[in-house]
Amino acid sequence: MAENTKVVMETVRAADHHRYLSVLYAPENKRDALFSLYAFNAEIAGIRDRIHEALPGEVRLQWWRDVIAAEEHRAKVGHPVADALRATISAHRLPKAAFENMLEARIFDLYDDPMPSRTDLEGYCGETAAALIQLAAMVLDSVQAPRFAELAGRAGCAQAMTGLLLLLPLHRKRGQCFVPADILAAAGSSPQEFVAGDGGPGAERAVAAMIALAREHLSAFEQGAFALPVSLRPAFLPLALTRAYLDKMDGSRHSPLDSAVRLSALRRHWLLFRRATRGWPVA
Repeated sequence: MAENTKVVMETVRAADHHRYLSVLYAPENKRDALFSLYAFNAEIAGIRDRIHEALPGEVRLQWWRDVIAAEEHRAKVGHPVADALRATISAHRLPKAAFENMLEARIFDLYDDPMPSRTDLEGYCGETAAALIQLAAMVLDSVQAPRFAELAGRAGCAQAMTGLLLLLPLHRKRGQCFVPADILAAAGSSPQEFVAGDGGPGAERAVAAMIALAREHLSAFEQGAFALPVSLRPAFLPLALTRAYLDKMDGSRHSPLDSAVRLSALRRHWLLFRRATRGWPVA
């Protein structure tokens, strides 16, 4: 295995183990491209964790813009993930606009501004997780992928919202609020109150509303997922874990505000294997 390929794969394994496992169910000749997409996502999603000020984060996002926008014949930049991503974009003719939108959405991560509304949250999820699913689908089967763009949107919202719920303790600790202000207001809370102390009396209602919203998108995805061709399954495989996480949040004695729920390694592997081999039944 080439050293750069190993670095890209290990980046995904360390930062995004669910997607790492999903790639193992993809055809061998598609895996390097999928790893490059997921490594890129891990790089930009983790910028906030590696910086202390927003400006260096914006500089890093701009660096990625420049790398992606560069002409295909430009020499390699010497960054394993960047070089692998550029090769994937070129080989599979992926739309650069999707990556630009993803980078633009990630600016939100760098600041502590509250998420304004449910519509804004769905837009954020669409430009990040949903776009990543659609790009992976294009790598796997460029003919079939466009037919399932709307399903990718639903899947991305469900997956991203569940991920944000799992990260609630971290986000609250650093003063970030991804729970939309209109949902918080309906629950009798505010972004400022939600990230402070125990979150206030409306915090649990807001979390319940977020879980319900994630379930709404997940149910919409599952209603159409039975039609997914086998060729596209690996792009959607991380969704195999979403319902299990949401169910555990609902049934947990510990609030998602304070601690993230966990699934055992055995259960994660089983859920992924079941969907990879059987797909999604008719809802």
